[in-house]
Amino acid sequence: MLLPTPEGTLADYMLTGVALQPRSPKCAFSRTVFAAAHVVSDPLRERDPWVGRPAVDWENTLRFRYWLWDQGLGLAEAMDTAQRGMGVDWLTAKELIERTMSEAKAHPLKPRVACGAGTDHKTLGELGDAHAVITAYETQMSAIEAAGGQVIIMATRALPAIGAQPETYKSVYDRLLSQAREPVILHWLGDMFDPALKGYWGSEAFEDATETVLEIIKAHEAKVDGIKISLLEQSKEERFRARLPDGVRLYTGDDFNYAPLIEGDGTHHSHALLGIFAAIAPAAAQALEALAQGDRQTYHRLLAPTVPLSREIFRAPTQFYKAGIAFLAWLNGAQSHFIMPGGFQSSRDITHYASLYRLADQAGLLSKTDLAETRMRQLLALHGI
Repeated sequence: MLLPTPEGTLADYMLTGVALQPRSPKCAFSRTVFAAAHVVSDPLRERDPWVGRPAVDWENTLRFRYWLWDQGLGLAEAMDTAQRGMGVDWLTAKELIERTMSEAKAHPLKPRVACGAGTDHKTLGELGDAHAVITAYETQMSAIEAAGGQVIIMATRALPAIGAQPETYKSVYDRLLSQAREPVILHWLGDMFDPALKGYWGSEAFEDATETVLEIIKAHEAKVDGIKISLLEQSKEERFRARLPDGVRLYTGDDFNYAPLIEGDGTHHSHALLGIFAAIAPAAAQALEALAQGDRQTYHRLLAPTVPLSREIFRAPTQFYKAGIAFLAWLNGAQSHFIMPGGFQSSRDITHYASLYRLADQAGLLSKTDLAETRMRQLLALHGI
């Protein structure tokens, strides 16, 4: 098949990878792992996709979650990977959480599900002070707790928008953590994922932000399961991780350096809350199984070829990574079409998708090669290739 290249040419490519087959794990993992999943739109019902609420294809959306659960992975639901604030509104997210929790309770593996609580049902104009931000968070946290999900307190755009200082962050999180029913997961998302989060925790300096969030965690250790960090810098995560109180997990959100961070340095290791694990589920699950069995050689053999794929999925502008995750799910038959809320599949170009096709093949992640080739040809034809 002729595939476009980054140089703007066409080059012949033939599938060569030995595909991993999705399967259930043979043992419990030694790390707590959540894969962040996307949302699929219903192409027959969605109208004016750039405005209004999306029409969700619930069958395909939930099918993808079962695909992850069947491989032993936990689920991070209604996160930025699910296009929160980029096509998926709070009412849709709330329904997604409720439907997912109902399915999770019925699943034989009883998977862990953690759900994102934010403030996105209010406009930034309605979130002009700390009290308004707290009230908005409380609404979403209550809905998640009522559905039976674990709460992830997502980073909100509202606090940087009002120029919140460290003391404001401390007061907001003090209120939220004090009233949470069960331990929550905090969320530190770098501005490469969302430019509106620049300066989160009241400072653009990593060291100053670290002191603020550590003070919040230490004041509420019993209510903090862990913190997800997505800064894409391994050394920063390792330094922060070493300073966490015992019993508070570091959930890596580093989609570039996840393999060494999850493996650890002999003293500390990271758990995972990753969008990339939704894209590389068979490799991730089978690598985690190997790690739990003490087979580090197999762990690295499985994950090493996924890193170039992940770097391409999450290349700048990083916030468009969701399209790559949905694309691979479509190629592998985990969903029947490639339509996302807001037409988000158009956020990446055909050259990017061609690169993902090659890299996924080389990582053994096209488990249904005939289907993947057929669907890649369909996408190429749509682009006149």
